[in-house]
Amino acid sequence: HVDLLESGGGSVQAGGSLRLSCVASEGTDGHYCMAWYRQIPGKEREGVARIDSRGPRYTDAVKGRFTISRDNAKSTLYLHMNSLKSEDTAMYYCAAEIGGPCVTSIQNPSAADDYPYWGQGTQVTVVS
Repeated sequence: HVDLLESGGGSVQAGGSLRLSCVASEGTDGHYCMAWYRQIPGKEREGVARIDSRGPRYTDAVKGRFTISRDNAKSTLYLHMNSLKSEDTAMYYCAAEIGGPCVTSIQNPSAADDYPYWGQGTQVTVVS
């Protein structure tokens, strides 16, 4: 079992930046698939970005603005968010699949089923 703990959320002006962090309770191998998701109340969870040994992938809505990265020595996943927009307001969740590399496209709604481990979430609010 892996526990994930997110931090770094908060309230920011549109156009601003935030960095989210997700610390895993166990060491994370660079081959493992880890991802960031977000959810607005009343809407389905949306994949934002994922990363494994092959590199990062992003959903179209955040390409060029968000960067996912990981520090395996610190068992930490990051999401650097720049040029934030009001539509980025959501609860952001870290997810992990320690069985191997990512399988499903981050833009596929069913990709969330690939991740058995989830954090509690950190709220991001972008104020216009």
